[in-house]
Amino acid sequence: MTVGRKKIFDEKVALKAAMEVFWQKGYIGSSIAELTQRMGINKPSMYSTFGNKEALFIQATQLYCTSKVQCLSTLLENTEVPLKQRLKTYMMSVVSVQCESQTTKGCYLIQCQTEVASGDLPAKASQLLNDTVDYLQQLLEEVLSTDQESKKLGFDKEAKVKAFSLAVTLRGTATMARCGHPMFEFESVIEHSLRGIGFE
Repeated sequence: MTVGRKKIFDEKVALKAAMEVFWQKGYIGSSIAELTQRMGINKPSMYSTFGNKEALFIQATQLYCTSKVQCLSTLLENTEVPLKQRLKTYMMSVVSVQCESQTTKGCYLIQCQTEVASGDLPAKASQLLNDTVDYLQQLLEEVLSTDQESKKLGFDKEAKVKAFSLAVTLRGTATMARCGHPMFEFESVIEHSLRGIGFE
C-alpha cells in the first residue's frame, strides 16, 4: 500500500504569504505563479490545501480580519478611557497596521475592494470584502450610538454620519500610507478628523 507523502510546508506560513501578495497586488494582480512562489509550494499543493484562487483569497482575507482588524475593536470597548482617546487610539492603531511593513503598506481590504467595481472579482470574494468594510464602519457607528459619553455629547443623533466621516479618514490614510507617508504624519490628521465630528 502506498502511503501519501506528508505535507512539508506550514499552512499558516503559506497562507500569511498569500495574504501579503494579495495585500500588495490585489486579487486581480496576484497570479497563481507568484502566489505559489511566495508561499513556497507548488500548484498541486495549493489546490489540494487551499482550493482555487478565490478560495485562497477568502482564507487570506479572513486571516487579515482576525489578525489585523477584529483584535483592534477591543480598543473601543474600555469605557474607563475617554471616548475621544479611545477613538484616537483605535484609529492610530489602524494607521499603524497601514504603515507597519515596507512591502504591505496601506489597507488590504481597501486595496482589494477597489477591484470590486470592475466586476472582475468572484461574487463571494466581493461580498466578503464589502461586508468586512461595512463592519468597520458599523463598529464606529455602534460606539457613537450607544456609548454614554457619546450620548451626553449628542453624537448619537448623527452617529451614522460621524462614523462615515471617520471611516473616510481611515480610507484616506490607507491611500497615503501606500504612497509611502510615515505614520507620524497621520496623528494630526486623526486629531483634525475627531475635531471635525465635534470633539474639542
